[in-house]
Amino acid sequence: MVAFSSILGHEKCDSYFIFSGETSLGDNFRVFLYFLGLAYCFIGLSAITTRFFQSMENVVKHTRKVVEVDPVTKTETIRYEKVWNYTIADISLLAFGTSFPQISLATIDAIQNIGKLNAGGLGPGTLVGSAAFDLFPIHAVCVVVPKAGELKKIADLGVWLVELFWSFWAYIWLYIILEIWTPNVVTLWEALLTVLQYGLLLTHAYAQDKQWPYISLPIARDERPEDWVPEESPYFQQEAHEKVDWSEIRHVNEENGDTADIFSFRSENPTDPLYVRVPEIDDEAEILDKAKEARLKDTHLFAIWRQQFVDALMLESPKSKKFRNVFLCIARIFWQLLLLPWRFLFAFVPPCQIAHGWISFICSLLFISGIAYIVTNLTDLISCVTGINAYVIAFTALASGTSWPDLVASKIAAERQKTADSAIANITCSNSVNIYVGIGIPWLIDTLYNFIAYREPLRIQNAGGLSFSLVVFFSTSVGCISVLVFRRIIFGAELGGPRIWAWITCAFFMLLWIIFVVLSSLKVSGFI
Repeated sequence: MVAFSSILGHEKCDSYFIFSGETSLGDNFRVFLYFLGLAYCFIGLSAITTRFFQSMENVVKHTRKVVEVDPVTKTETIRYEKVWNYTIADISLLAFGTSFPQISLATIDAIQNIGKLNAGGLGPGTLVGSAAFDLFPIHAVCVVVPKAGELKKIADLGVWLVELFWSFWAYIWLYIILEIWTPNVVTLWEALLTVLQYGLLLTHAYAQDKQWPYISLPIARDERPEDWVPEESPYFQQEAHEKVDWSEIRHVNEENGDTADIFSFRSENPTDPLYVRVPEIDDEAEILDKAKEARLKDTHLFAIWRQQFVDALMLESPKSKKFRNVFLCIARIFWQLLLLPWRFLFAFVPPCQIAHGWISFICSLLFISGIAYIVTNLTDLISCVTGINAYVIAFTALASGTSWPDLVASKIAAERQKTADSAIANITCSNSVNIYVGIGIPWLIDTLYNFIAYREPLRIQNAGGLSFSLVVFFSTSVGCISVLVFRRIIFGAELGGPRIWAWITCAFFMLLWIIFVVLSSLKVSGFI
């Protein structure tokens, strides 16, 4: 087999990942190893996403006690209200968290290129490619996730339209910077304005959610779940019984075998030893509060943390129904062994019961940043060995791999939410976050340094290719949104519906993604 460097007329790459002896290996073997490492990092991102999602659910479930006194009777009324607004949780915690791999990668790329007048193309390429992956393949998955005939629609169209507007405007704004306002360069003010627009998105969405006059769209809101975290579906209850991966319902230790977390109180199976009976209480927030007090009283956080390591090292029992087929049994065991190092590593993340899940949430993001750093180095090596433009690798392999948390989060939301709000909001808001934060912050870092050190703006590599990708993305995204609108008109919902039409929609979305990838790759490679 002819080496990549010979085919592309590329000089031998002297860079290495771990030890200098890598350079003596054949280019084909090195590329194979680096891609293998890249794939394993993506598996790690998938594993940490489960822990991140669990911690985020605890953050969003946090309530505060509100005491109201009747001015006439002086009677005190106690109620519990959510700390987090439904819409803000979608835009900030969910969208920002699931986009953190791309944001970390772009920021690391910017820091590595700091002091240079030219910005690296790895970050912007990954973020634009991630936007396409979010919009097309993730929509494709979410459309077919509901059961046959089940319909899930967006309950708050007003909020979705606001999020969609800012998502489209983000890419229009990026094109204006690159091609119209200051072609091929980014100034400090442009980078700063890019970041500040994320705050405008949050404000506008909150105003729409609260139906502020003169600012919000006069669109009626359908019934939507009051809690961000919905009731569990039978699928998740089954997963909890079998303790697969990061089960949300766990024994704390042998001494407290009947102790379960707050998710267990909705169980419809009263005989299950994993569940504990709780007296009927009208206020769900009060249930959560009492559950928290009981859990902290009967258990110790270090015992919970210790159990995380035990669960991480445990494999699924062969007696499970999933192991009836011998081949599936072997494949399942192999997959669990593959995940074992990641699961053990992520067991060091503190339990989400601490500080309402915030410490676990932040530690999950730190682990994601560490994986993103490894991914950045591996991508540079692949580009170095093969001679393939790093931008092409960025919006194909990197964009798909780092967008895996987005896919997992939207899929879970499409399965567990009664509406399509969170699943689709995660897609549109992640695209906004990719530009306003993911590109804005790295550009702000580089432009600020260049302004102080050289009084020069930041030059953008492959600005023409990036602008072309934006045009292709914008054109294909119109087709994607149009299909969602037609589905709303014809079927009454964006997700689910007749199985045949769901799969046709899925295939169409995947076709749009292929068109984006092919055209963008040809442009960067100089074929068009």
